[in-house]
Amino acid sequence: MNPIHTSTTYQSAESVPTKEDAQSARELRTRIDRLIGRRNDRLARLAVIDKELAELKRYLGITKEVTIALEQLSEQLFAELLDVVQEKLTIALQEILEQPIELKAAADFKRGVATVNFWIERNGNEEDVLRGQGGSVANILSVGLRMFSLATLEENEHRRFLVLDEQDCWLRPNLVPKLVKIVHEAAAALGFQVLMISHHDVAMFERYADRIYQLSTNKNGIPQVERILDTTDKYPDNHDETEEME
Repeated sequence: MNPIHTSTTYQSAESVPTKEDAQSARELRTRIDRLIGRRNDRLARLAVIDKELAELKRYLGITKEVTIALEQLSEQLFAELLDVVQEKLTIALQEILEQPIELKAAADFKRGVATVNFWIERNGNEEDVLRGQGGSVANILSVGLRMFSLATLEENEHRRFLVLDEQDCWLRPNLVPKLVKIVHEAAAALGFQVLMISHHDVAMFERYADRIYQLSTNKNGIPQVERILDTTDKYPDNHDETEEME
């Protein structure tokens, strides 16, 4: 009779997977998948950054050439603008002073900054603008340059309003109306509002001014403002309005 062999396998209770183990495994798998996704996102972003960096390096390689080209273009445009300034202010000087003088200017560029030297020429001879005509040349030049400067500003941020305080102080009385005429025409062309302050007779401004106010003091020493002319009035010749300043 053959013997019968039997075997019994015993498994520890601790080695049997539980529901908690399965849940932990799923959560771990989910975390691993998220980390893999983040890694892939980072790798994709790194590829974009590498591409952008390569493009920047390419641009940096031509920075010097671009900078030189831009500086040359800026100098060229500035020189063209300076030619316009010389031309227009020469006309103004000749018309106001009634003399054969020309405004000259030379620009010097250092580190992207322009320095301009002005002078006038009379029959081929140079004259200092600060001394020419006792200062009248400098005054006229100052008016013109300020108008040119204001004309280049952004209109949405800067109102085109210019105050000229005794810019006619070095002019002979008979030349003052010529300056007023130039200012009036330039202001109209550029869309400027100009306030001129002067000690000259108001009659010199009546032809070109839109409004004229005379400041004085009454017998009690109180400052007062008298409206001499206002072209917006129906009857501009009515000079009876006088306002005392507190």
